[in-house]
Amino acid sequence: MPVLPSNAHQALLVFIGGGLLVTLLTRVIALLVGRLTARTRSRTDDFILKVVVNTVVPLGWVISAASAWRLLETPQSVDQVVTGLAELAALVLIVRMINQIGLRILQSWAGRIDDTDASSMVRSLAPLIRSVVWVVGVAFFLQNIGVQMAAIWALLSAGGIGAGLALKEPVQQFFEYITILLDKPFRTGDFIQVGDVWASVERVGVRSTRLRSINGEAIVMSNGSLTGGIIANYAEMERRRLVHRLGVEYSTEATLMEQIPHVVESVVSATPDANYDRCHFIGFGNSSLDFEVVYYIPTSDYLRAMNAQQSINLGIMKRFEELGIAFAFPTRTLHLNTLPVSAAPSEAAS
Repeated sequence: MPVLPSNAHQALLVFIGGGLLVTLLTRVIALLVGRLTARTRSRTDDFILKVVVNTVVPLGWVISAASAWRLLETPQSVDQVVTGLAELAALVLIVRMINQIGLRILQSWAGRIDDTDASSMVRSLAPLIRSVVWVVGVAFFLQNIGVQMAAIWALLSAGGIGAGLALKEPVQQFFEYITILLDKPFRTGDFIQVGDVWASVERVGVRSTRLRSINGEAIVMSNGSLTGGIIANYAEMERRRLVHRLGVEYSTEATLMEQIPHVVESVVSATPDANYDRCHFIGFGNSSLDFEVVYYIPTSDYLRAMNAQQSINLGIMKRFEELGIAFAFPTRTLHLNTLPVSAAPSEAAS
């Protein structure tokens, strides 16, 4: 029967006692902290507490095993191997804990802002985040066990510069995608104008954004063109300001001219989706006496806006016909905050 070394019993006691002590203390502290955080009703707090407990307990056993091994009289080479294995096990546990807690916090943040695009971005970045944490952890481990890191850091730096030059365009496109997701100049389904393009947003991709124009064709535009250009988002328009010029003939009597602002006001005010602003006789044109009419349509729905404008135009024509007022071609016509004449109402986003 083999005889155990004199300090073997002491090492066994350190291993078992240390592991049990860490386990007991961790469970007690977790129970107390769990009661304190129960009032917050946050699943993230519960998840973090669970991950920490599941990491600290095995980490305590690893440390107890390493401490117990040092009490045994073993060759130095064997001690170095055991110590290296213990450090490697501790590294794996700590890196896994950091990855799980970090990703859960990011997902919780994305959930609080109720943004599906941000949640999708976090999921797509999860492998990259895990890889970075693992690389940093392995680098610290190698440096801790005595590996000369100067050459490795130089190699990684050179490789990083080369990779950066080779991946410059993809990386730039990726950050433009991140800019769109975080800055939110538009969302899927919004009706926007970019330069001469009028279209609805169908999908935002990592490299490009897919649009559907008012004529029906699909348009694929790079994210760089969107982030570097001027975007008019009609989905966020709370109201439309319309400015029109009406021209009447020079033969119109002054008494009828005085009634025109009141007639226009009554027509606009009677329209459900319109708010009257003003109507003034502003000048003598080459072939008409010109009035400027301003009113607001408090909606981002293009179809509702055009229905209201049509109702106002028809109402003015009927009242002018009743009063015997004849139209003349005004000096110019001005439309503000409206889509071009060729825009199909059904394509505008509400």
